Amino acid sequence: MEKKPYYISTAIAYASAIPHIGNVYEVILADAIARYKRLTGFDVYFQTGTDEHGQKIENKAKQQDLNPQAYVDMISGEIKRIYDLVGVSYDKFVRTSDPQHKAVVQKIFDKLLKQGDIYLGKYEGWYSIADEAFLGDDEIVDGKGPSGDIPVWMSEDTYFLKLSKYQQRLLKHIEENPEFIQPESRKNEVLQNFLKEELPDLSVSRTSFKWGIPVLADNKHITYVWIDALSNYITGIGYDLENPAENFKKFWPADVHLIGKDIIRFHVIYWPIILMALGVPLPKKIFGHPWVLVDKNKMSKSVGNTLYTDKLVQHFGVDAVRYYVLHEIPYAQDGNITYELMIERTNSDLANTLGNLVNRTIGMINKYQEGMVYKVQLDQEPFEYALRDKCLALEAKVTKLMDELKVGDALEELISVARAANKYIDLSEPWNLNKNGEKEKLSHVLYSLVETIRVLAVYLQAFIPTTAASIFEQLDSKDKDFETVKSFGYYPEQKIGTAKVLFERFDPVKKLNEIIG
Repeated sequence: MEKKPYYISTAIAYASAIPHIGNVYEVILADAIARYKRLTGFDVYFQTGTDEHGQKIENKAKQQDLNPQAYVDMISGEIKRIYDLVGVSYDKFVRTSDPQHKAVVQKIFDKLLKQGDIYLGKYEGWYSIADEAFLGDDEIVDGKGPSGDIPVWMSEDTYFLKLSKYQQRLLKHIEENPEFIQPESRKNEVLQNFLKEELPDLSVSRTSFKWGIPVLADNKHITYVWIDALSNYITGIGYDLENPAENFKKFWPADVHLIGKDIIRFHVIYWPIILMALGVPLPKKIFGHPWVLVDKNKMSKSVGNTLYTDKLVQHFGVDAVRYYVLHEIPYAQDGNITYELMIERTNSDLANTLGNLVNRTIGMINKYQEGMVYKVQLDQEPFEYALRDKCLALEAKVTKLMDELKVGDALEELISVARAANKYIDLSEPWNLNKNGEKEKLSHVLYSLVETIRVLAVYLQAFIPTTAASIFEQLDSKDKDFETVKSFGYYPEQKIGTAKVLFERFDPVKKLNEIIG
């Protein structure tokens, strides 16, 4: 049977600086969704990458005595390294300085210009280099822009995109496709704040810097970010005006664009209008995820509360970091991260619940059955609940939540089954079953535990893949396929593997001293 295509993308990281954990959260979130889709039988195309043009990058390169290409090669290389470090399984890492992207962007601009959707005009206003945007009076507070820099008055010739021409069509699309903008709160914000009044035309070129994609018809102008960076979603999968690649035909429209809530306007107004003007279908869903706050405050370099992925991975390991951001950042509200919370969650869910379950189970099989797992499943469950029922209920629950992009809730379903399995050990008291010679009941309990752990490991491949691989190794199990969770009893009668510590349990005070020094 042919696999159903599924295309997921993230916003592309701006290659002016190294991203913090809040930025990296987005690609980890997309990775969990992509992995789950692959696991459940989809043909997935997962794209991320870097946005590499603009005045800020031109200035930063100059400060470091580098040409802009050398600068973005360095930063983009670092971003890719961080994504690889946390196990992001992207199919394409797109870069907007790629010649293929540049060529298609030039054709897009040219087409929109020729058909009258773009026209030449003049722009005057306060311009913020840090925000790379002209600012309205309401965006300037105490003489400063949103990023804290002092805007400068600029007047320049610029090409404009006619947004208002497509506004009614966009509104109609949003109203007729309730899933288009998620979560609901983001959709309401867009309708109430951005689309209520007539949209002003959008400046889509610059003459004040050189680092970017020149406009074919007028090379004094550089294509601005809205057309350059946003087009990555189609150029990266082979869009071309004359001859689109097979990948484009197969995967477009995207199933989901995953972006931060702060850039929702660009993705649900500018991007759909560009696509409408090109005659290209709109993505099926745009999901504006919440922020990761540090101690309930927005991360900021100037405040000095920024947490970086390298340091978190150094102190906690990749899967503890992945688990934390996936489990703790809610679907629609901002989430919170601190070293203390990381320690607490790693200890409670990963070391005490998951790690303890695997360790205890393998230990009891070695102690009571000389390492042999007997495939015994009693028809009548002798204890308060059957782990079999809990495992079989997971498929519908987890898949529904993942389809709704409620990744934290899906992960919680798995951890609750691990908690139930630990409680099942306390209810069934295998040590007493062994002492009293109740061999059949003991084998039933131990088999139920092993098979539950194996089922959990199958699902966990989407969220904490290194841990899942370690569990399969400890169980000496090859049954990793999603089909094997649809019934209970794939683990064969065989010798169990060797137990290893999955997650270290931290002493909070000692760990904090080690991190903070």
